[in-house]
Amino acid sequence: MPRRTLEAPPELIVLTGMSGSGKGTVLKALEDHGYYAVDNLPLDLIPKLAELTAESPSIRRAALVVDIREGGQLKRFPEVYARIPRKISKRLIFIDADNEALACRYSETRRPHPMGGGRSVARSIEAERKALDPIRSLADEVLDSSGLTVHQLRKTVVEKFGAGSGNTGRVRVYVMSFGFRHGVPPESDLLFDVRFLPNPNYIPEFKHRTGKDAPVARYVRSFPQTREFIERIGALLVYLMPHYIAEGKSYLTIAFGCTGGRHRSVMMAEEIGQRLAKAGYRPRVTHRDTGK
Repeated sequence: MPRRTLEAPPELIVLTGMSGSGKGTVLKALEDHGYYAVDNLPLDLIPKLAELTAESPSIRRAALVVDIREGGQLKRFPEVYARIPRKISKRLIFIDADNEALACRYSETRRPHPMGGGRSVARSIEAERKALDPIRSLADEVLDSSGLTVHQLRKTVVEKFGAGSGNTGRVRVYVMSFGFRHGVPPESDLLFDVRFLPNPNYIPEFKHRTGKDAPVARYVRSFPQTREFIERIGALLVYLMPHYIAEGKSYLTIAFGCTGGRHRSVMMAEEIGQRLAKAGYRPRVTHRDTGK
């Protein structure tokens, strides 16, 4: 009998917490790892978003921010949150920071506190904390961002809430070939120049073929420097990928360039794409300049 694929249950993460604590950073980190993200959704629409996430084939995980910007309506949050249907897994995450850290962030950014109204930042923070206390008591997780940089906070989200941590399928990997003659791709994160390899373009029978053709690939691979380069770069990338994921990287573009982008770089992109696939990743291999 064919094995059934177990689909992850629909999930809704509700982010709330103190202004300046990093809710936007957390929401962006979740979005980068596949969550449908909504900032400052009106309270009465929260159950509707949960219903949509539970029933939609395309939206299986959603994250939203609800905070003091709701004003007086925020008092209704516990009642609205309780109306979220049970058919969806829900988590309430409260992002916090100590008063000193919050005041320092407002001083650095020079942005007004949403509860300002003529009050000092310190008094606004205290007023907001008092208003949010009933919601904080409902939280499944309290994440304290005091002392964390934006980079560290993103990493914490990945590790703590499982938004792709240790999951090779959650990082989007793009492997591409290109020709330096046509310009360096600006989207590349890692770029390797393979023009040191023997060029099949000077062999008449290969000139109008590409590195995807078996005879061309065999020719390029026949040289010892090609095989050593494949082994070294393949091992390097397999080593680097878990570290990129741990740092919150949600996508990575690896580019291989030769002169025209038709032979050596194409063969190399195909080969490295296969190496990454064997390591458990799902790379998308593209060839920018084969038609030029």
